[in-house]
Order: sequence, then structure tokens, then C-alpha cells
Amino acid sequence: MTAVEKRLLEEPKNLNYILTVSIILCILFIWSATTIDLEKMDSSGLMIASNIILGILNPDLNLLFDMTQSGVAYLLIETIAIAFLGTIIGSLLAVPLAFLSASNIVPVPIAYMTKILLIAIRTVPAIVYGLMFIRVTGTGPFAGVLTMSLTSIGMLSKLYVDAIEDLDISVLESMSSIGCTTFEKIRYGIVPQLFAMFLSIMIYRFDMNLRDAAVLGLVGAGGIGAPLIFAMNSYRWQEVGSILIGLVILILIVDVVSNKLRTRLVRG
Repeated sequence: MTAVEKRLLEEPKNLNYILTVSIILCILFIWSATTIDLEKMDSSGLMIASNIILGILNPDLNLLFDMTQSGVAYLLIETIAIAFLGTIIGSLLAVPLAFLSASNIVPVPIAYMTKILLIAIRTVPAIVYGLMFIRVTGTGPFAGVLTMSLTSIGMLSKLYVDAIEDLDISVLESMSSIGCTTFEKIRYGIVPQLFAMFLSIMIYRFDMNLRDAAVLGLVGAGGIGAPLIFAMNSYRWQEVGSILIGLVILILIVDVVSNKLRTRLVRG
């Protein structure tokens, strides 16, 4: 008998644990399946589903390649602008909040209170923020930018804190021992350690904001979402297909580029 076989035989048996977990998962699956109601699906619903598929397979090419303000290309650029500007603003505002919530930088009570504030910001979904800002600023891209900025602050601050709490404090202590000023410690001790990580996190958040910006358009916060919901409500499935194709291509391109940039940043 080989050493590997001996190790396998010596492995503790967890049959009771596996059986218990399997039973719980089966119960949850059956309970979730009871919410499915197939009685409401009729011939008209199946016809609409087939029309949606046909519309995606036969998109409106005139709309897809239209370069005016009502074309897919312009709407995608507007969506990118909303996501990009919202990410930049949120990233800048998240930096001081992240330092205030880092327990290795500020006193614990201040860090605790700041973390509660950030949790409260993250609790509210982006679409709810969008609906609130639309009431204040009216429909349009500005409401989308404000929404992206606020939702970005919550997540970016949390990820920034993780990076800040992993700082090599010994570098700062060494700089203090040789008489460096606070600005010099920030410039040469903190920024070099955090810049690449912060930039990688920003790119990741931009990737997420691009998808959220498309959804926010459904409530009138600018971007490609509004024409998409109008086309769906009017059963213009060929226009829906054009918009979805453009959105998929955009997401794929941004995803590939952002992954390469983040990989280069992380690896230095």
C-alpha cells in the first residue's frame, strides 16, 4: 500500500456532516422551487419570449450603427462617461473616509464610527439612490453620476481600508526616526505602498459601475438604460437586440482591458 493510500484511509470520515449539509440543501432547494408558478405562463408569454429571442438574433442594424444622439454608440459613450466620472469622484472621496476608518491609523472610536457610516452607505441599493437623486436633480446623466459616486464611496472605502491596514508600519517608524515630516512620510512611505492597490481597486469598481450605470438608465438616470426600457415597453425587440448587443460588446471590451491593467498593477 502506497503512502497516498494510507493517508486516504487515515482521513477522518465526515459522512454525518456531508449527509446533514446535503439534506439542508435539498430542503432549501425544494422550498425555493415552491415559489415557481408556471400557471401564469400562457401562449402569449411564450410568443413574447420567442419575439425577444428573434429580436436579439435580428437586431436593428441602423440603430446599432447610428452615430447620432439616439444611436447605440452615443448612448454607450454616455454610459461610460457616467461610470467613469462617478468612479473618479467616489474614489477621491473614499480616500479620507478609508483612512478615518483604519484602526491602525486613527483611534479605534473614530474608526468604528466611520465604519458604521460606510456600512449605512453600502446598505442602500444603487437604484434607490438613483430614484432619490432624480427627484433632486431631475432625469439625466447628472443623477447617474451622483448615484455612481455615492455607491462607489461605500465599496471603495471598505477595500481601501483593507489595503491601509496591511501597511508596513515599520517603514513609517524608520522615517520618523530619521526626522521625516508628516508630508514626507505620506509621500514616500504611504503613497508608494498604496498607489498601485488603490488604482487596481478603482479599475475594478469602474467595471462594476459600468454595469450599474446601464441599470440606472432604467429609472431615468441617463445612459443606455432608458432607451432599453422604452423599447421593451413598446415591444420593439429588434431595438432591444441592438442595444443589448452593443452593451455586451462594451462590457467585454472593458472587462478584458480592466483585467489586463489590474494584473499589471498588482504584479508591478
